[in-house]
Amino acid sequence: MRTISLGVVWLCLGLSLDALSLNGQRRETVDGEKTGTAIRGEKLLKRVRRGWMWNQFFLQEEYTGSDYQYIGKLQSDQDNGSGLVKYVLSGEGAGTLFVLDENNGDLHATRRLDREEKAFYILKATVVNKRTGQKLEPETEFTVKLHDINDNEPQFSREVYIGSVPERSDIGTSVIQVTATDADDSMYGNSAKLVYSISQGHPYFSVDPNTGVIQTALGPDDMDREQREHYQVVIEAKDMAGQRGGLTGSTTINITLTDVNDNPPRFTQSIYQFRVPESSVSGTPVGRILATDRDIGMNAEMYFTIVSGDGMDMFDISTDKDTQEGVITVSKPLDFEKKPSYTVEIQVQNTQVDPRFMSAGSKDMATVRIGVEDVDEPPLFDKASYLMEVKEDAAVGVAVGSVSAMDPDAARSMVKYSIDRRTDMDRLFNIHSGNGSVFLLRSLDREETAWHNISVIATEFNNPRQSSHVPVYIRLLDINDNAPTFATTYETYVCERTKAGQVLQLYHFHCLV
Repeated sequence: MRTISLGVVWLCLGLSLDALSLNGQRRETVDGEKTGTAIRGEKLLKRVRRGWMWNQFFLQEEYTGSDYQYIGKLQSDQDNGSGLVKYVLSGEGAGTLFVLDENNGDLHATRRLDREEKAFYILKATVVNKRTGQKLEPETEFTVKLHDINDNEPQFSREVYIGSVPERSDIGTSVIQVTATDADDSMYGNSAKLVYSISQGHPYFSVDPNTGVIQTALGPDDMDREQREHYQVVIEAKDMAGQRGGLTGSTTINITLTDVNDNPPRFTQSIYQFRVPESSVSGTPVGRILATDRDIGMNAEMYFTIVSGDGMDMFDISTDKDTQEGVITVSKPLDFEKKPSYTVEIQVQNTQVDPRFMSAGSKDMATVRIGVEDVDEPPLFDKASYLMEVKEDAAVGVAVGSVSAMDPDAARSMVKYSIDRRTDMDRLFNIHSGNGSVFLLRSLDREETAWHNISVIATEFNNPRQSSHVPVYIRLLDINDNAPTFATTYETYVCERTKAGQVLQLYHFHCLV
């Protein structure tokens, strides 16, 4: 039985009053007629002022019995068993949670208490004279402290955790830390001492039993994102230091392996074939080649280069940033008649390389064969322009010169010639449609026009839409076909005494050259 004495006490920390023995005997009437004195031997001692110590009762939480739960007894040295002393209780829960037998000082709890709601209660007790109501003792304060039982399971801070770790990480790489708490008393027993364990996620992950840190449990070769990307791990926290009978809480961790650049790009085929018209201009797309990379994001970005072949100077290749395809384009003019096909070797590799995983095998090669398609091209003159000369007195029908054009295609279609009349509005010239000979239709005069510029058209017989133009510059050569003329009318005067040989006047002539 736990008893708190309300009489004269000695201050003694850590001991209950039950353990203290009072030396001597003490006599005091209930009605207070005699003064309090202590007799020890034959010497009278003057009564000292009472001092009170902090006292505690302990009560186990979560009591399930049907009767009131007995806590302990309050005992006053003013109670001599005459029945004239009344015990009075006040403080937290007095009269509701706690009741005190006013006759004998027995203290009870009226209902089940939960330490996690309130760990202790502070109460006060005193004794009074039943007849007069006079206090016989000053109030003594004491505490009822609830003893914890293991009635709370561990609780994790989250129901679901999200974690990630790079693929191919070393064994023991930390992923995430989970934390659980227990509402039980961590200062009393092992009710709140937690131990972590893994119930789902073997053999890929492990958990530190004391800290809750989740780590990788397999080596780099076994943690490959391209084989498996997502894992679900279940971690348990058990109280009672993991001992049998402890309560358990659990949480789920969704772990994702993040990508590292451990896979090189690979062409989907070793040989590609494309065709492109010979009329394609620079920048014209020829075709797309595809390479795949098992990695994702930046680790899958790649670039292509032409490394060899007879078409290195004729074609370019670039990377489509959206599709990561290699786009082959024309770089220089093509001519089917000169070279009908090309072959190039193309290399692909990642833009960013992780030296931990990449080696010489991080590149791939493919062969691309490009055929040039023949296009019906217009006739091609053998000169970019022609210069012809003819004397100004040449007769009508005289040949001035000739032009020559041919179909550059393999078919070698026949060509006919004509003059673009917009350049010869006076129809001074004509051309032989079959052989390209330019001749005069009218007489020319150099003194009127020294140069004539005309344009000659060459057209395919089989396809009139295929035609080309060439400029022809005709210069007229001068002949002596104009007599000199005086510049003006002259009147000359001479003096009568003029000597022989003396200059009388200078005459000026005009001569058409």
